[in-house]
Amino acid sequence: MATGEEPQPAGSASLSRSVEKALEEAAGSGVLNLSNRKLRDFPPAAAKHDLSDLTQADLSKNRLSEIPCELCQYISLETLNLYHNCVRTIPSAITNLQALTYLNLSRSQLCVLPPFLCCLPLKVLITSNNKLTSLPENIGCLRQLRELDVSCNEIQMLPSQIGNLESLRDLNLRRNQLVTLPEELSELPLVRLDFSCNKVTRIPVCYRHLRHLQNILLDNNPLQSPPAQICTKGKIHIFKYLNIEACKAVPDLSDLERSMRPHGFGSW
Repeated sequence: MATGEEPQPAGSASLSRSVEKALEEAAGSGVLNLSNRKLRDFPPAAAKHDLSDLTQADLSKNRLSEIPCELCQYISLETLNLYHNCVRTIPSAITNLQALTYLNLSRSQLCVLPPFLCCLPLKVLITSNNKLTSLPENIGCLRQLRELDVSCNEIQMLPSQIGNLESLRDLNLRRNQLVTLPEELSELPLVRLDFSCNKVTRIPVCYRHLRHLQNILLDNNPLQSPPAQICTKGKIHIFKYLNIEACKAVPDLSDLERSMRPHGFGSW
């Protein structure tokens, strides 16, 4: 046997022991850490442990091609981190997780977010660095969502229902294929909005109503309204521009009065 082949079984055994230890600890703590274990599937050894009280699971930096159905049985799960895997599909069984408030599916292979995902009580949803071209039409059902990160995808348009995300504070749309921004975003309590590295040419005038907004990131867009020289000056100048444009859009009062006067020979 070549000398270079001998360490592999020992390394594999060591990895197996570390997985077993993580499962033992999770049974007592309710926190499962299986990050960076080269896993392609959920470990079968988990069946030997009582993980019914599991509240947190970290399976980031593995080789999972789908969300393990075994995880969807742990109905007390509140946090699920699957960052940096090869996930392509999301099973409908994930709707069992009615305590789940944090879900990280970033840096994977997702092409679609299924509508049933919006049945979860999520407060944080991170699906950056995937292959998404759209968001589900019922995205607005995530009424408790505070942070949505869909950056580094291929999204071309946002559904108008995004305006129903009444708790949303942080929206990251960076590096997509967006040409327009939906006016419905102006109705949200956003504190941070990032739509940098898109194809947006215009910020809707109604965005002046984003009164809670503290940070707006919009570089690397072919913006024409506001013009680039305004955008580079920051949020205050952007909002001034939008307010001025809004005033221009309101009809002159004297014109409005004239249009309301009765026509013909006068009134009785």
